[in-house]
Amino acid sequence: MITSGAAQSMKFSEQLYSQPHTQPHTRKSAMPHGLVFVLRRGALRSCMLSICAGLALAACARSEPPQLESRLGTQPGYGYKGGRANGTNFAGHQGREAAGSESAFKATAGDIVYFSSDSSDITPEGQQTLSAQARWLQNYPSQAVTIEGHADERGTREYNIALGAKRATSVKTFLASQGVNAARMRTVSYGKERPVASCDDISCWSKNRRAQTILANVAVSRN
Repeated sequence: MITSGAAQSMKFSEQLYSQPHTQPHTRKSAMPHGLVFVLRRGALRSCMLSICAGLALAACARSEPPQLESRLGTQPGYGYKGGRANGTNFAGHQGREAAGSESAFKATAGDIVYFSSDSSDITPEGQQTLSAQARWLQNYPSQAVTIEGHADERGTREYNIALGAKRATSVKTFLASQGVNAARMRTVSYGKERPVASCDDISCWSKNRRAQTILANVAVSRN
């Protein structure tokens, strides 16, 4: 006699052996798709951050030398911007030389005064120019000057030589009254022989009636 317990065991065994057998196969990953997406997105973000960091470093490497050059260039002792070359203050020396040059004298004070016809009197405009010349010459006491007197082409050579001399002397006298040492100044007259404009008209004559102060480029002793 088969008991009910034995019958149940036999039935279980039949069910177990009646199930179809499958061939063993490679086990696939059971990783959720959402987690895979998150991981891939994180890897992409890390890659992008690495690329951006590399580009930023490259940009800094390219831009740093000009910034360094700019900073050094504005400091004394570095490059021409700082004013030094080979241990000397290049910009400062150049600035002083230009400030005491003839071109600076012309630009700062003016080197020519004009006169009326047949006159050696200093006009009000001429007084302003000569006052500026005197201030400039006082700032550079080692500079000597030559004052040239000129006339227009009308009249005889002798008359215009004498007139040019009077005009140069008038300029010298005015500069001396403004404090310029007379020993620093000499006069010369060219009369009508060195015109700056040539025509038979007052527009040219008025330009030739002049006195011009020229730096002599001769050092004057301060003793």
